[in-house]
This record gives sequence, C-alpha cells and structure tokens, in this order.
Amino acid sequence: MSEISTDLVRHLASLARIDLSEGELQSLTGELAQIVDSIAKVSEVATPDVPATSHPIPLRNVFRPDEVRPSLTVEQALSGAPEREGDRFKVSAILDEEQ
Repeated sequence: MSEISTDLVRHLASLARIDLSEGELQSLTGELAQIVDSIAKVSEVATPDVPATSHPIPLRNVFRPDEVRPSLTVEQALSGAPEREGDRFKVSAILDEEQ
C-alpha cells in the first residue's frame, strides 16, 4: 500500500493553493494512492531486459516518397490571379499591419 495520506494530500493542495473540501480530500487520497500503487506494480515488471514501448504495434511510415513531377509554370499558376507582384500572388493584409 502507498504512503498517500489525507494529510499529505491536504499539504500538497495547500502548496498548490487549491481549496479542497473534506469529500474531495478523501476522494483524491484514494485515487492518488491507487495511482502510486499501479506505478509501483509496473515498476516491478519493468526490468532492463524488457524493451520500453510507446505503441503495442510497430509503426511504419505510410507516406510515399517525394518525387519531382512536371508542374505548372509560374505564368500558368498566376494566369488567373486577380493581382500579382512579380512571381507571387498579391493579397490584402489581414492583420492591419504593414509588412
């Protein structure tokens, strides 16, 4: 059994400036004790010969490799733009700030 007591939870709540009712103190004491006990159980079986895992199933990259492909020329891309500035689209500022 863990060493989580109501006095310890009350002290921690005081340090964190959290006002807890007696019912909340009792509830949190039990919940925190259960969490500490669960972590202790996991620590018992987590030995150096057991590799750490973040996922139960191995992950693999599902993205295709980047490949250069023919694309639009600058002129084609900007042909329908209402305004342009050099080789770029010209758009209105959205933050009322000069850039």
